[in-house]
Amino acid sequence: MMIHEQLKIKGLVVDPPLLLAPMAGLTHSALRTLLVSFGGVGLLSTEMLSARRLPSENPAVSPYLVRTEAETPLSYQLLVTDVREVGPAVEALHRFGADAIDLNLGCPAPKVRKAGGGSSLMNERDRVQAIVAAARRLTHLPLSAKIRLGETLDPVGLDEFCRMLEGEGIDFLTVHARLRGESFTRKPRWDQIARVKERVGIPVIANGSVYSVDTARECLRISGADGLMIGRAAAERPWVFAEIAQDLYGSACRLPGKSRPEIYHQFVQALTERFRPERRLGRLKEFTHYFARNYAFGHQLASGVQASRDISEAWSRALDFFRGNEPGFDLSALTGGDPDYFQRSGGLK
Repeated sequence: MMIHEQLKIKGLVVDPPLLLAPMAGLTHSALRTLLVSFGGVGLLSTEMLSARRLPSENPAVSPYLVRTEAETPLSYQLLVTDVREVGPAVEALHRFGADAIDLNLGCPAPKVRKAGGGSSLMNERDRVQAIVAAARRLTHLPLSAKIRLGETLDPVGLDEFCRMLEGEGIDFLTVHARLRGESFTRKPRWDQIARVKERVGIPVIANGSVYSVDTARECLRISGADGLMIGRAAAERPWVFAEIAQDLYGSACRLPGKSRPEIYHQFVQALTERFRPERRLGRLKEFTHYFARNYAFGHQLASGVQASRDISEAWSRALDFFRGNEPGFDLSALTGGDPDYFQRSGGLK
């Protein structure tokens, strides 16, 4: 099955219609540029951003806002708990050069729900309606919302909620195919996205357990969605967008020509170049948790990095792992043939 479609939303072209999911600790500049290096991502995303704190953030140094010119188009996801936060947050995103704005209505994390945001908002239709209306009034940018299926399976209630979002000006909708309390191990309910798709007139993006060409194809078949949003698989296999884009959409992408150690090194270098020292190690640990799944004994890589005290120690332990678990691992591919590379720089330029 070859698909030749793109999404055109206001002045934004999402081609191919493959979107990066907002993920805390993961969808920052280092991961985004790694994905861009392979291609296939139609729309990138930031991490979830607090609408309350956003106006005071400095985009030049904030780990949540640092970006390069290559990271485009980029959607900024807002966590809003009060309609009064919308105006200052949207104004800030205009200053930061956002290409699109996404409203988080689906995060199931207890801390987020307790604060009155994320998926808890699906139970407060009037408040959501006011938030969406305010955002729509204040921005010309494409405006989207990301939701889950709800607390329980309530198709009629979900239909009404989605039609309300459309009515208030949401340009496209991303639906994570699980209920609020369901874990990622639960099989996604892609058929419920098909129901939403039938009942709204805006593009619908399917999210949940899309991690390969086969799962992407099956999700599209069942859901009838206009596009796909990919989350955890992006950190595990950063070339996954390229594979899906090439196989399903005929996009010309750069499938891995680099070894897995080279890909890991590229990520580490991006962290050291763009983030302050205290902001690097936590992000490397989060990425390694997923990337390590590429190896039969990946838990050794993950545990070694988790136990590290700084990013140089983490990189040294990762190198030890690659030497023992990556067939034909060639250190010179990372050093450029310089025998003193790691002694001089710790391997981190």
